[in-house]
Amino acid sequence: MGRKRSPSPNLQIAAYLWTALLFAAHCHCFYLPGVAPRDFHMGDDLKVKVNKLSSTKTQLPYSYYSLPYCRPKNVVDSAENLGEVLRGDRIENSPFVFKMREPEMCKILCQNTLNAKTAKEFKEKINDEYRVNMILDNLPLVVPIPRSDQENSIVYQHGFHVGLKGQYAGSKDQKHFIHNHLAFTVKYHKDIMTDSERIVGFEVKPYSVKHEYEGEWKDVNTRLTTCDPHAKRVVTNSESPQEVEDKQQIIFTYDIEFQPSDVKWASRWDTYLLMADDQIHWFSIVNSLMIVLFLSGMVAMIMLRTLYRDISKYNQLETQEEAQEETGWKLVHGDVFRPPTNSDLLCIYVGTGVQFFGMILITVIFAVFGFLSPSNRGGLMTAMLLLWVFMGLFAGYSAARLYKMFKGSEWKKIALKTAFMFPATLFTIFFILNAIIWGEKSSGAVPFGTMFALVLMWFGISVPLVFIGSYIGFKKPAIEDPVKTNKIPRQIPEQAWYMNPAFSILIGGVLPFGAVFIELFFILTSIWLHQFYYIFGFLFIVFIILIITCAEITIVLCYFQLCSEDYLWWWRSYLTSGSSALYLFLYATFYFFAKLEITKAASGILYFGYMLIVSYSFFVLTGTVGFYACFWFTRLIYSSVKID
Repeated sequence: MGRKRSPSPNLQIAAYLWTALLFAAHCHCFYLPGVAPRDFHMGDDLKVKVNKLSSTKTQLPYSYYSLPYCRPKNVVDSAENLGEVLRGDRIENSPFVFKMREPEMCKILCQNTLNAKTAKEFKEKINDEYRVNMILDNLPLVVPIPRSDQENSIVYQHGFHVGLKGQYAGSKDQKHFIHNHLAFTVKYHKDIMTDSERIVGFEVKPYSVKHEYEGEWKDVNTRLTTCDPHAKRVVTNSESPQEVEDKQQIIFTYDIEFQPSDVKWASRWDTYLLMADDQIHWFSIVNSLMIVLFLSGMVAMIMLRTLYRDISKYNQLETQEEAQEETGWKLVHGDVFRPPTNSDLLCIYVGTGVQFFGMILITVIFAVFGFLSPSNRGGLMTAMLLLWVFMGLFAGYSAARLYKMFKGSEWKKIALKTAFMFPATLFTIFFILNAIIWGEKSSGAVPFGTMFALVLMWFGISVPLVFIGSYIGFKKPAIEDPVKTNKIPRQIPEQAWYMNPAFSILIGGVLPFGAVFIELFFILTSIWLHQFYYIFGFLFIVFIILIITCAEITIVLCYFQLCSEDYLWWWRSYLTSGSSALYLFLYATFYFFAKLEITKAASGILYFGYMLIVSYSFFVLTGTVGFYACFWFTRLIYSSVKID
């Protein structure tokens, strides 16, 4: 009997890696907390902070105190990182007084009398469906809403609406009502060993109540008749709501309830990140894998045919007529490595693509292992910015290596263009969008100090690193072509209609986009509908599939192009996979009209401006992957044949 062969170490490693990836995808709630847990004891002060007012209809955040809400004696800004500022977060202290495990009922915050201006401001925010965001112990405030399609299932809405619109019974007039009574629920987990508590949940139910009182107004000591802690009269509905009109007196009140919870501190974000659509993501992965398997099959067939049949026959020195009849790609060996037109520009785009690839790969890996947890607000954006800056080293290196291969001699010129061209384009678009946000008086406008910090990172870190990378890349010996290039360019025969550059480029972008478009829906939803995106395990798998798809579709189309004796593959390989960015922008346009309710012109400009930046970045990333795949493929096949 023969011995049973054990699987090869490579296969085992591949199996382990795939298992780890699937585990990471499924365990999307795992994260390493960005902050250390805080222990509280009964009676300890809990600091409630207010964040921006946000709306999915306008996409323009505003500071909490831009509306005439109750203010503390001194408004203090909390320290914010770069990512938070760019997101439009403005975290400030609040007048709410919370003490650990000390419930409050109908506590008066303040009383405000509206004038025509403040009433108009409240109405505008209610019309645009603005939500108030708050933070307690680094947890965002949520409103629990029962799901209609599933029993005992709750979804959490971030923040509570400023107010609502409605009509009185028997009236057709639309009125605006403000949420002026907040019933907070603080959930805590008790540690039996230390007899301390940790906060694991922060929820609210907002109500609109026209508060009434007897006698004179005595500030916070006034006894209300609409809700009274002494008479145990609690607000449970909004049957007599508080209208928003000029000269209306609004009394702001709140309740605090403390609830023990079995949820441990390390798992407290699970409810926020709970995903009810796991199946859709798995469908997305399977759909993408089908595309990859189909393309891999085609590539395998081409490689087998090319490397085994074509090359072996060619190396057996068949007659020229038979070789020509059999394979057209060998006939262009003297032109296939001829430098393309605008070779400098290609070097710049390839260098920038390498910079993007490095940034996204490391960001997603960090996110998969939980280093960019949602408890660290702005951490993802800060990490991406810093990685982009430091990846300038690789951008300069790869641009200079390619430039030297094209017989270029002015490496400083190519380094300068690589350091400035793409970032300057993005910065110009960003600056115009920021000016629009300034015009809307939104807190989302990036302050001058932060803008200066971004420019400083660009000029102070990124540009020098690009130059260092270019210097190192240019000092290395030039990449040698596997075959010699003829002095006189060969004439390209007339091509079939389906080999037309525009047609094949547009076809090439369909499959890479098809591999990612389902995941793209969730990413767009998290950005524009203000939901948490924390399924980086899925994203990592989809990213790997995208890279493979871009590489394979470019190799397939490059092979067909060379077989039809068209050797102008340099730019076409970049544009073939890069054209998926066009489909991404078209999908973003569809998403805008199908899923978003944006009505303001400024908000629409913001949406399309930011999606233009995303699409342009996607073009550079996918184009570079396609280019390097085709570069490797052509060098491989032409180095495998004997050239007389």
